[in-house]
Amino acid sequence: MPLIVNGERIEDAFIEQEFANIKSQFEAASGNACCCDRDDEFRGYARDNMTARVLLTQAARTRIERLPEAEIDAALQKIKDEHGGEAQFHAATGTTPDDESLIRDDLEINLRVQKFIDSLCADAPAPTDESLRAFYNEHLDLFMNPEKIRASHILKNAPRAENRQAVYDQLRSIREQALDGADFAVLAKEHSDKATEAQQAAAEGHNTDGDDGIDLGFFQRGTLMDEFETVAFSLRVGEVSPIFTTPYGYHLIHLVDRVAAAPKPFDEVRDKVRRQYLEERRNDKILDAVEDLKTQATIEQVDPEPD
Repeated sequence: MPLIVNGERIEDAFIEQEFANIKSQFEAASGNACCCDRDDEFRGYARDNMTARVLLTQAARTRIERLPEAEIDAALQKIKDEHGGEAQFHAATGTTPDDESLIRDDLEINLRVQKFIDSLCADAPAPTDESLRAFYNEHLDLFMNPEKIRASHILKNAPRAENRQAVYDQLRSIREQALDGADFAVLAKEHSDKATEAQQAAAEGHNTDGDDGIDLGFFQRGTLMDEFETVAFSLRVGEVSPIFTTPYGYHLIHLVDRVAAAPKPFDEVRDKVRRQYLEERRNDKILDAVEDLKTQATIEQVDPEPD
């Protein structure tokens, strides 16, 4: 449903695009393939976001003077350089050199919005060490060393269909030996398809501790394949996994060690804490400004025009 904010119309297509962005970001962050039961909630967020953008843009137009052409030139050139040049910039944005005036107008108002937002925090005092430490303690989840595990594993390549049972039976025998107390590392060196294993680790962008690719060293979630990590992180230290498969073949994992997640020392992350603190304070200022602008605004929801 379109919105009109102080006479400026926000078409439904823009709201729907914002809705799609919010929904996809939430699904990616939560790991849920579909959150359709929350569509009304996400559309509400989309309308709020679009309303806030229009209000901030309107405020910037009235409170921040038009910028000098030289400042716009420098900002536009910086963006082009970040894209690798003018041709790459136009290719990435779907524009042409004929669109330059429109690009400059959009960039100019965006810069004014940023200056308006910067002005909201201009008089804020610098954070004290006490306030930074309090923020750190309240947001420890932002400053954690992630859980890490160290694992060794045995890989047998996925053979032709008629040979798979034999490979499976071989791995089952190896697992039984490990469960009976045999040294897993010795079994791995004897039976693992070492060259392929090392190639797998290299393909995953993970450095192994040895040339044989059996000892994977310490790694955190998001380093290896999901199928592999799901099994590895479910194990107790010293445990040998059941036989499982990935696109690379059949696996056995021995969990060697585990380091629990723990907060990084404050002094080690002081700069990050300061950045996060200032970012949160900036966001709070923006929200306060938007709420203030809303009290002075005329905001209407209108029925879409019939096709």
